[in-house]
Amino acid sequence: MAMTISTDMCTACGDCEPVCPTNAISPRKGLYAINAEACNECEGEADMPQCLSICTADAIIPLDA
Repeated sequence: MAMTISTDMCTACGDCEPVCPTNAISPRKGLYAINAEACNECEGEADMPQCLSICTADAIIPLDA
C-alpha cells in the first residue's frame, strides 16, 4: 500500500518532502504529490510513514482510503 496527499487539504508547506526516505514526494502544480510506485510507507525505515507523522494539515492518507 502507499500514501497519497489530498490536494484539497495540502497547504504546500513542503515539510513532507525531506522526511521521505524513498524520495517519493515531490512538488506538482504548486502542491505536493506522492509517487505511489516509490512509496512503501517507510517500511524498514520507521514504525509509521514519516510524511504522515509530520503533516500538520492531515492531508496525507492511505491510497486506498
